[in-house]
This record gives sequence, C-alpha cells and structure tokens, in this order.
Amino acid sequence: MPDKNKELDREKILIEEIKIVQDIIKRMAGNSFNVKTWTITLIVATLLFKGNNNHIFIAFIPLIAFWFLDSYYLQQERLFRKVYDWIVSYRLANDDNLFNMNPVRFKDKVQSVLRIMFSVSTLPFYGSILIMLSIYLTIIYFNYFELLLKCIKLSQGGN
Repeated sequence: MPDKNKELDREKILIEEIKIVQDIIKRMAGNSFNVKTWTITLIVATLLFKGNNNHIFIAFIPLIAFWFLDSYYLQQERLFRKVYDWIVSYRLANDDNLFNMNPVRFKDKVQSVLRIMFSVSTLPFYGSILIMLSIYLTIIYFNYFELLLKCIKLSQGGN
C-alpha cells in the first residue's frame, strides 16, 4: 500500500511539474511574439521621423536589440523543453530535482543565443527586415548624392 501511495504522489508531482513547465514555455513563445511586434512597431516609428536622413540608422538599433532578445527567448524556450523532456522521462523513477525549473543544467544541449540569431527560426524574419532597411538606406543615400551632384552641376553653370 505505501508503494501505491508513493506512486500516486509521484504522478501528481509529475503532472504539476509538467503544467508549470508548459506555462513557462507558453510565456516564452508569447514573449517572442511580442518582441516581433515591437520590432516592427519601433522600426516603422523611427522611419517616420522627419529630418535628415541619419534617422534611418536609428532603425537598426531596435532591429539588432530585439533580434538578440527574441533569440534569447527562443533559447529559453528550448531549454525549458529539455526540462520538460527530463521530467517526463525521469520523474516517475526518482525524486531528484523536485520542482527544480532551473534550465541551466541543459545549457550545453541547446545552441547559444548568437547561433539561434542566425538559425532558420529567426534569420528569415530579422534578416528580411535588415535587407529592406539596407535597401531603403541605399536608395535614400543614392538619391541624396544624386541630388547633391545635380546641385553642384547647377552651381557651376551646367545643366
């Protein structure tokens, strides 16, 4: 009978731990989504600034910062998936690390934040924004220099 109660207790603990880890994983995925929406919002807001063309460079700041932050959240999500897998595999067999949600023990099994930044998960989104900003920057400065050359020609008396 004591073994039956102990087994039921382990199952209850397993279910509670799984719920906690699933909530953490959902929160990390939600954070990742929020970072993407804030990235687009802030980049568009910086591009709407009026003034000299140097404001375009400001748009690269939220892009890089949020790209890193999104990759960090993705790394955390992957770490907690390792915690989830560990709990499902080992909880019924032992009581080690009860309710230990610290994912540091799996850090060597997940890619670094910088590797995740250039992975298939994040590169298409942030890379496409980076390419579009670069093209926009090139067009603005190309037109700016073309206009400058026309002004120089006009000031020298040419057409």
